[in-house]
Amino acid sequence: MRLGRMVRQVQAGARVPALSVALHRADRPLWGLTVGATGNDAPLTPQTPFRIGSVTKTFTAVLVLQCRDEGLLDLDDPVGRHLDVPAHGELTVRRLLSHTSGLQREPYGDIWDTLRAPGVEQLLADLARAERVLPPARRFHYSNLGMALLGELVGRLRGGTWVEVLADRILAPLGLAATTTRPGPHAATGFLVDAYSDHARPEPPTDFGAVGPAAQLWSTAGDMARWAAFLADPSALDPTGAVLAPGTLDEMRWPRTVTDETNWADGFGLGLILVPQPNRVLHVGHDGAMPGFLASVYGRRGGDGTPGAMGCAVLGSAGTAGAIFDLPHRLLATSVEHDPADIEPWSPGEPAPAAYRDVLGRWWGEGFEYVFLWRDGALRARRAGDPPGKPAAVFAPLPDRPDVLRTISGREVGELLRLTRDERGAVRRMHWATYRFTRDQQTFDGYDVRWPDRG
Repeated sequence: MRLGRMVRQVQAGARVPALSVALHRADRPLWGLTVGATGNDAPLTPQTPFRIGSVTKTFTAVLVLQCRDEGLLDLDDPVGRHLDVPAHGELTVRRLLSHTSGLQREPYGDIWDTLRAPGVEQLLADLARAERVLPPARRFHYSNLGMALLGELVGRLRGGTWVEVLADRILAPLGLAATTTRPGPHAATGFLVDAYSDHARPEPPTDFGAVGPAAQLWSTAGDMARWAAFLADPSALDPTGAVLAPGTLDEMRWPRTVTDETNWADGFGLGLILVPQPNRVLHVGHDGAMPGFLASVYGRRGGDGTPGAMGCAVLGSAGTAGAIFDLPHRLLATSVEHDPADIEPWSPGEPAPAAYRDVLGRWWGEGFEYVFLWRDGALRARRAGDPPGKPAAVFAPLPDRPDVLRTISGREVGELLRLTRDERGAVRRMHWATYRFTRDQQTFDGYDVRWPDRG
């Protein structure tokens, strides 16, 4: 009831001719609602396709990371290593993915006046006339042109087109059968709703040609909610990592830049928009806008009560209804607040291995107190007083070196934890990222700071 009312309020208040919404979570059936009419002879149903615009970029980004994981490219490769371009070939794949390359926003020419996008040959040839409007790595600067280049790069590396690779390597494995590059006969019509009357004028259909990897796709809310859930929790929808390894999606979700220098409300990873929420919750996904259509597709990670595989999609047939962009974030938060995930009962587990039992408990490093624990089959550490929900550091022993462990997630990820034992084999000192850890609080020169007993 709450979710439905929120959707209806946006459809009425923002004057959206057709609005389709879906919420995906692993512990509940798919929830969805459609409000309005398609603007043509087809009825509005959950199967009605809408244009999703720049949400398309998230698919292209996953295709790029697939190539990286299979050794076909490196993120720090210059794009000219894989594409024969007349200019800007030195820009790296990583910079193009994170919109920090400095490349101009659109292909050369006034494509938003003509609505005629270039073909591949023209797109590449016109790079000689495209500007670098900022130095690489200076700041976030959104570029459809950059993402179009990455789509062409992926197709060439795979020996096909971007469309073929997308269908074969993402849409089919994840069961996104309603996601296509063409609208089909039952798609919603996109509208511009007049600012000063209730008249809605249809927008012209557009084919984005070689810029398709940035904005071409059409889909349903159900498909996009599933896609958002995959971006947030890939192991739930792709347990074998057939589409992309969970660790690679972790890498994509790591913020590379903020989108506003003074208001750090949103960040950008590798092809993904990152929207922090209260209590260490992250919404990850993308928004989209094309003539007559707006889309907002986000998955939710972290926080008490968040279920697995949680994603929300809001697709609308109005090009100026900005309330669409806020709605998925509100729906995700409201769903968790009023219908949190069930609490899994705790049950006893196996004891810590003998080699690590005397590591457990409280240690001091850099003057601060830490707690080392054995949970879920791994050694973990957190600083005493860390806020609830802050992930602990997790360690894994190096092969054949049980007293040297690598931090595999959390604080000091990548750094080593070295255990030093006394003559009886008990751990008396540790070094984590080269900082000394002891059972009592000490200065850096090893002095015990506890006051002496004055009797």
